[in-house]
Amino acid sequence: MTDSYDAVIVGGGHHATILAPYLARAGMSVAVFEQHSYIGGSAYSIPGPVPGVTQNPCAHWTRFYSHPAYKDFNLKAEGLEYVFPEGNEVMIFDDGSYFVGYSSNKVIDDNGKQEPWAEGVQRTHDNIKAFSKRDADTYMRFRDAYEKHVKGAFGKQRFSPPTPWGTPDALEQLLTIEESMIEPVHQFMSSRQLAYDLFESDELRTLFMRAGVTSTGCYPDDVMGLQGFVHNLALVLSLEPAAIAIGGTGEISKALVKAGEKRGVKYFTQSRVDEIVQENGKATGIRLADGTFVGAKIVVSDLGLPQTVLQLLRNGEVAEKTRHRLKNIVYDRGQLVWANVVTKEAPDYASTVGSDEVGQQPRLYWGKKDPDWFATRYQAHIMTEGISPHMMMLSSTDSQWDTTRAPEGMHITGIEEFTAPIRMFDKEQRAELTKEFEKRIRAQWPKYAKNMTEDNIIAMQFFMPENVNASKPDMIEGGYVEGAHLASQMGRFRPIPELAGYKTILPNLYNCSANVHAGSGIGRGSSFNCWQQIAADLGIDPQADLNPVAE
Repeated sequence: MTDSYDAVIVGGGHHATILAPYLARAGMSVAVFEQHSYIGGSAYSIPGPVPGVTQNPCAHWTRFYSHPAYKDFNLKAEGLEYVFPEGNEVMIFDDGSYFVGYSSNKVIDDNGKQEPWAEGVQRTHDNIKAFSKRDADTYMRFRDAYEKHVKGAFGKQRFSPPTPWGTPDALEQLLTIEESMIEPVHQFMSSRQLAYDLFESDELRTLFMRAGVTSTGCYPDDVMGLQGFVHNLALVLSLEPAAIAIGGTGEISKALVKAGEKRGVKYFTQSRVDEIVQENGKATGIRLADGTFVGAKIVVSDLGLPQTVLQLLRNGEVAEKTRHRLKNIVYDRGQLVWANVVTKEAPDYASTVGSDEVGQQPRLYWGKKDPDWFATRYQAHIMTEGISPHMMMLSSTDSQWDTTRAPEGMHITGIEEFTAPIRMFDKEQRAELTKEFEKRIRAQWPKYAKNMTEDNIIAMQFFMPENVNASKPDMIEGGYVEGAHLASQMGRFRPIPELAGYKTILPNLYNCSANVHAGSGIGRGSSFNCWQQIAADLGIDPQADLNPVAE
């Protein structure tokens, strides 16, 4: 370790692994400091639950191939490869019915380029039409609007810093385009209102609300705003190709670290940053827990803003309003019961429902076909009891496509359901909840996949909110969203208006975490946007390569 760098990054999470090679590409000396023994934050994979199996203990459903860094650093050449299943989204209902959606586009090259897939569009249309002609027409109209107007705007909004109040961002600009099907009222509607406004069928109303909890953490009566609305609707209607990272989510971090190391980035693990040091109104470096001082011209935090400003900058002056609002950020969303299940056979949904279409989808939900129940009772059960009496589970048996994930004769399925924030139940109650989740999953799963019996299940491993928070302290209350994706905490307001950009209270101290725009998720833009802000401040081209890698 040297005693000074051009830029240091506090925390070695997923967004640090994205930002570091961009800084190094601009010719800076860069160091990343992480308190744990591994780099990558939520984008990592580990052995288990049995020998020979690789599991994702956190992030699972990733589309990082569409992130600018995938192309900018040729991550395929660094070992990151994807497989793109034709099936996309499916929900199996308790009455034996189901909806299957196919990708409307196919990925055709290593850089994520897509082309329309007419067969997939027709299949999805016909499957919706089987239960609602109106909803099938809505699907076709929104699919056309998405390709013509929405998709480009969504990408621009995700990978651009938020605009100031009064200047419409890329999604808000759609509100004046009637053909976009994005109306002004949509930005203020709750998830339940959106589901009922768009669709008439119980199938798509239920799926939209349930998928919204996965995509945004928002429950039916939450307002998810335009970003959440567009993101969720695109997934529900299978408008973006499904994708599976070969070898698990951790391969994303490995590839990004390789790209950084090639450009000289230094990564220090088991090196906890205790303080961001400042002098004369600027950050001058960091102090590690062992007392070591490391100087820097630029400091970037990959921790949430409450940790960055209230803890690491504890010796600095923070405006009272800013301090108050940082303590008022809502974190009570996105608390997952995350588990990995190893079986002898993959879950057999096809023969259970009598259709070969069902089961070959990376995002497969099952549960009650009752949108009113979901809208009014699902969250109530979770917040008061810690668990829903009816699982509304999301699963993916990645080993159907990625044979590296499990040895022959085994399959691994990642599953998720939701639970309450950590503070609502004590340690002993949490332990009992984990047992109850396993009991209910084992009892309810065979209704949807009849071979999911005791003799098929080899092992289960659970990762509860308390496990998440123990390893990732900025995931307050154990929620994956790092600050609820409520409309009041998104875009130019994320997480608070006073710190909604990527600069903090010091001119050379930045934040690249999911706590800022564009929020949580492996493919989101906060670190890329932070880089654009840093480049603008330094007066350099963010796409310039001032530190080329030798061939």
